[in-house]
Amino acid sequence: MEGKLSYNTGKERIRLPEYGRYIMEMAEGLREIEDRELRSRQAAAIVKSMEILNPQVHSQDNFEHKLWDHLYMIAGTDLDIDSPWPAPVEAQFTTRPVPLPMKDSRIRARHYGRNIERIIDLLCEEPDGEVKTAMIRSLAVYMRQQYLIWNKDNVDDSTIFSDIEKLSGYKLKVPEGISLEKISQDANFSRPGMSINLGYGGNSKNRNNQRKNFKGRKK
Repeated sequence: MEGKLSYNTGKERIRLPEYGRYIMEMAEGLREIEDRELRSRQAAAIVKSMEILNPQVHSQDNFEHKLWDHLYMIAGTDLDIDSPWPAPVEAQFTTRPVPLPMKDSRIRARHYGRNIERIIDLLCEEPDGEVKTAMIRSLAVYMRQQYLIWNKDNVDDSTIFSDIEKLSGYKLKVPEGISLEKISQDANFSRPGMSINLGYGGNSKNRNNQRKNFKGRKK
């Protein structure tokens, strides 16, 4: 009579998939060992197997303690064995983490970010004067750079000034006479994570020229 095939989909869910089903079955089998000393030695052997199957655990602090905790998570915290550490409390595994509070307001202009909005809000509370004017100008320079990261076309000063007033809810008025210095044609504002220059310079033209110069020196 042919044996009936057994599929994992019909079996109990593996509690810690990184160790596999065999470790789980061995951990569950510990309860069938009546002799406590023998049961404890077998538990230590299972922990050693878990360490071999999950070598990346060595990069963690107190990894041996974590392995014994994992054994208890698989076999149950009421497992009666001699362990180097006390059994963890069941609530440690069942208590849900406290959810992080979400921002209560959406970002008004994503290409500038929330920090720019906070700076603008603080500037609204500053008294008028030379200091506030200098701060507004510095903010405008930075906002122009942020604008050019996401919009490659050049941008007029008036657009940045208008954005400052709009983001402030028109509580902030950009003083007349402020102007931003011209941007060099070679300036390159790249998105975070998008600029990998491999040590050859900021753009492809510079990289190609420097590669040619390097090859010339080798001849």
